[in-house]
Amino acid sequence: MYRLLFSLVLRRLPAETAHRVSFGLLRAICAVPGVRGLLRGWLVPRDPELRVRALGMDLPSPLGLAAGFDKEGTGADALGALGFGFVEIGTITGQPQPGNQQPRLFRLVEDRAIVNRMGFNNHGAAATARALTTRPRSGRVGLGVNIGKTKVVPEAEAVADYRRGAELLARHADYVVVNVSSPNTPGLRNLQAVELLRPLLTEVRAALDEAVAHRVPLLVKIAPDLADEDVDAVADLALELGLDGVIATNTTTGRAGLRSGDAEVAAVGAGGLSGAPLRERSLAVLRRLRARVGDRVLLVSVGGVESAEDVWTRIRAGATLVQAYTGFIYGGPFWPRAVHRDLARRVRQAGLRTVAEAVGLDAPSTSPDRDDRRRDGSSPG
Repeated sequence: MYRLLFSLVLRRLPAETAHRVSFGLLRAICAVPGVRGLLRGWLVPRDPELRVRALGMDLPSPLGLAAGFDKEGTGADALGALGFGFVEIGTITGQPQPGNQQPRLFRLVEDRAIVNRMGFNNHGAAATARALTTRPRSGRVGLGVNIGKTKVVPEAEAVADYRRGAELLARHADYVVVNVSSPNTPGLRNLQAVELLRPLLTEVRAALDEAVAHRVPLLVKIAPDLADEDVDAVADLALELGLDGVIATNTTTGRAGLRSGDAEVAAVGAGGLSGAPLRERSLAVLRRLRARVGDRVLLVSVGGVESAEDVWTRIRAGATLVQAYTGFIYGGPFWPRAVHRDLARRVRQAGLRTVAEAVGLDAPSTSPDRDDRRRDGSSPG
């Protein structure tokens, strides 16, 4: 049914318009008293095999929705009602900004891919914090908050800008992600260099600790376009700073191996590519991170996730949590339910009690000098 709707209606609308209409419809439906609870009862998985504890959260599944879908934090719980184990909102900047000029979101249907150059369009951290105070108290989904740099803020003032976002949003977040990997904010990816990333993450950690009494887990999201040695450097930094996790990966600026015609790709223009073409590189970065950090840092895999097989492969490669975005766009509102059904079957067929037991099964054994940091993201002592 959804594929027919996509082919006949949604595909004919501009991508950003289709997103706005479908997300608005979901929020409206879930605002009807009792409907969100009914959806949760039907679509949120109850399989004990899928339950996982990560980043201090008890989650019904390891499958979450990546940042980019709900940029303002206005519909996370509605999205959670579709069955996602957790939802990451944002990217949210310290100051409001309109983002880049439209059109800025495009489909490459033949590749099951999306190109975006949104430019962190959002109302700013203060407005998002106000919106999050209205969340219903019951049936809340695990909430990640992804923060980035305001475009007009110079690189020299980036740390203060990230701090502002962290301070305003800390009390609403189950975890916070520092996004230094979007290709759509000029100079942002420069912050992935360890000499710039170290003070940034240190200050955001301090801001979170000052804002709330409890520990809010802190993660960093990296690009698939990093050289392998830079991936290693980020992994080492995560260990050095005691980060709670690394999310791999964001969108790519590459266009190699696409099925779509050259003219179509050229017409789309610049921006970050997500979806099926990102699958292999995202998996390669995950495997490299796992080989470097073992189970001392929680890993979240995203990029080219379209099926339960993809989720299962990422978990066995070392990811505790897996996120999707483009796969959900093409798969529709019942896509998470189908993935969960197949994933639970795979766990049972593997003779495992829970999906958590599969984390890293296909990864090389790690060195014996690992610390006792647990996969749920908590720190020793």
